[in-house]
Amino acid sequence: MRRRNFIRWSSLASAFGILPAAAHPIGQTPSPGQGPVATGSIKPAAEPPAGPADRAYWAELLRKIAAPVLLNMSQAKLRKNMVMEYSPIWDGRNKSVAYMECFGRLMAGLAPWLSLPDDGTPEGKSRSLLREQALQSLAHAVDPASPDCLDWDSDGQPLVDASYIAHTFLRAPKTLWAPLDKLTKDRYISNFKKLRHIRPPYNNWLLFAALIEAFLLSIDEEYDPLRIDLAVHKAEEWYVGDGWYSDGQHFHFDYYNSYVIQPMLTDILKVQLQHGKADKSGYERSLKRMQRYSEFLERFISPEGTYPAFGRSVTYRVGAFQPLAQLALEDSLPATLSPAQVRCALTAVMKRLFEQPGVFSPEGWLQLGFAGHQPGIADYYSNSGSMYLTSLGFLPLGLPADHKFWTDPFADWTQRKAWSGQPFQKDYAVDY
Repeated sequence: MRRRNFIRWSSLASAFGILPAAAHPIGQTPSPGQGPVATGSIKPAAEPPAGPADRAYWAELLRKIAAPVLLNMSQAKLRKNMVMEYSPIWDGRNKSVAYMECFGRLMAGLAPWLSLPDDGTPEGKSRSLLREQALQSLAHAVDPASPDCLDWDSDGQPLVDASYIAHTFLRAPKTLWAPLDKLTKDRYISNFKKLRHIRPPYNNWLLFAALIEAFLLSIDEEYDPLRIDLAVHKAEEWYVGDGWYSDGQHFHFDYYNSYVIQPMLTDILKVQLQHGKADKSGYERSLKRMQRYSEFLERFISPEGTYPAFGRSVTYRVGAFQPLAQLALEDSLPATLSPAQVRCALTAVMKRLFEQPGVFSPEGWLQLGFAGHQPGIADYYSNSGSMYLTSLGFLPLGLPADHKFWTDPFADWTQRKAWSGQPFQKDYAVDY
C-alpha cells in the first residue's frame, strides 16, 4: 500500500511541478508547471489538454461536491446524514447554523450551472438530477414541518447564509425561483424580511443585509432601501484603491473582497440600476474595480497552480476566485485576461487543491482544511458546512459548452508566462 501511494504521489508531484529540478534531465522540456530546463535557454512548457477536458473535470468535481448535499436534503435527510465537523476553537454559537451554511453557499455557486438547458450528455443528465434535487431542497429549507428546515432564527449567522440563498435566486431566477410554489416563495419572503431584526456590524456584513433587500427589490417585493444605501455608501467609503476595499474601517489583507465584497456589491448595484434606483456610473465603477481586483487574483496563481494561503477563512478554497469566475461567467473579464488563460489557471488550482487526500471525507463531504484535511487552520466560526463556499469558484460552468471560455485552446496564465521567459502583461495601479 505504501509503495502504491508513493508511486501515485510521485506521479502527481511530477505533474504539478513539485519535484526538485534535478528530476528533469538537462536539455529536456519540462512538463506543465515544472519550471525552466537546466540549459541556458528556457523553453515554453508543453500544453495540457484544452477546453472540453477542462469542462468535464469542472463539472464532475462540482457534481461530486454537490451530490451528497442535495441527495440528502431533497429527501429531508441532510441533518441526519451529513458528517459534520466543527473547528477545534468553535466559539459556542448554535451548531445548527452549519446546515444553512452548507446549503446556501453551495447553491450560490451551483445556480448558474443548473440554469443551463437540459441535454442528453452525461453532464446534462447530472445537471438535470441536481436541479430537481435543488428545487426539492429549497422547499425543505423553509418548510417548518421538514426535518431539514433551516435555522432562520439564530442570532447573527442566518443573515450571512440567507444572503447566499438570495444570491442563488438572483443568479438563477427562472430556474430556481420561478418554479417554486407560492407557499414556498411566501415563506422565503417572510424569512428574508424577518432577518431585518439582525443589526449587522460595520464590515462586509452590511452587504449580506443589502443583498437580501436587493433580491426582494428584484421580485418587486417590499424592501428596505436604507439597508442597501448604507452598504453601498460604506463600501464606497472603505475603498482603499487599486481595486481593493477594506473590510470595515481597517484594511484586512485576506480574501473577503472575493468571498463577499466585490461580487455582492456589484450585483446589488446591478439590481438597483435595473430597477431605476441608481445611476449607471456607480455600477460601472464597481465593475471596473472588480476587474482590477481580478487581475490580482489571476496573478496570484503560480505556474504550478498554487496560490497564497493568507488571511482568515482560507479554508473556503476556490471561493477565493469568485470575482474572476463571475466576470468570466458574465463575459466581463478585463482586456488583460483571456477566457482561456483564466480557465486554465483555475483548472490548475482545482487540481492542486481537490486532488489532495483528505479534502473529502470517506463519505464524500468536504472537510475542514485547505489542501487536505487540516482542521487546525479552521477559524472559530468554521464548520463542514462553511466549506461549501468553494462552489463560488465554479460560476463559469453556467456558460454553455460551446462558449470560447471552454473551446479556446490552452493558454498560459501570467505567472507561467513570466517564469518561462515569455512576454507577459505589465502591471500598473489604477485610479478608479
